[in-house]
Amino acid sequence: MRIASGQFSAGIDPQRNLVLIRELMLTASRGGADLLVLPESSLHASNQPSTLASVAEPLVGPFITHVAETARELHLPVILGTVEANPDGLPYNTVVGLDGSGVVKATYRRVHLYDAFGYEESSGTSPGAISKPELLELGGLRMGMLTCYDLRFPESSRHLLDAGAEVLVLPAMWIVGPGKEDHWTTLVRARAIENTAYVVTANQTGPAATGYSLIVDPFGVVIANAGEKPGVVFAELNPERITEVRARVPSIRHRRFKVIPRDP
Repeated sequence: MRIASGQFSAGIDPQRNLVLIRELMLTASRGGADLLVLPESSLHASNQPSTLASVAEPLVGPFITHVAETARELHLPVILGTVEANPDGLPYNTVVGLDGSGVVKATYRRVHLYDAFGYEESSGTSPGAISKPELLELGGLRMGMLTCYDLRFPESSRHLLDAGAEVLVLPAMWIVGPGKEDHWTTLVRARAIENTAYVVTANQTGPAATGYSLIVDPFGVVIANAGEKPGVVFAELNPERITEVRARVPSIRHRRFKVIPRDP
């Protein structure tokens, strides 16, 4: 399948963000993409966690509804991050997978909140429950979803692998800072290599985030890199490549440990 990764810098105006998202979706569609992955926090990007509750929307709200309408118009499946309203408390940092009819087929609410590098996401966001992953099946491949900070927890990727995922999809807003680009590229490739799986990322661009959305094959080879500027990159994902790499490097078959969720 032909996959696209789109990156842009989301702001605090959802309507502006929707305009930019539509442009990326049109570019991906014209490029023949079977799926477009967009960044975390595509609805609203703010450095103030306390503001998220006031902008959060249900998955049937106007933001996802507009994205779904464009997905249906273009027959283009989309995975992207949003701020989901939570009737029981603070909102969720949620990834949504829509099919080419605009129907929500899978969701993931981030379980690892970004309380690091001086930021405290937990002050404005609820963690998602640890549960059986919802996979999105497209082009003969099963896709599992993560978000940004989850990249630092290899057990999250392995949890998806155990559920049957062959592609790890990671929308992100990887904040700039000393060493952060190196952490990003190293960890993305590591998750691909250790799981012998494709990793598809879509990161926000500057000034707040690093950009450099990457698509990496199961052997750790970077097959697409979006660089620093907003735009779309494409790559071909092939199930046979996964089979080939896993035959050469059968580390998944050789593993001796399982991922066991820790009590909250």
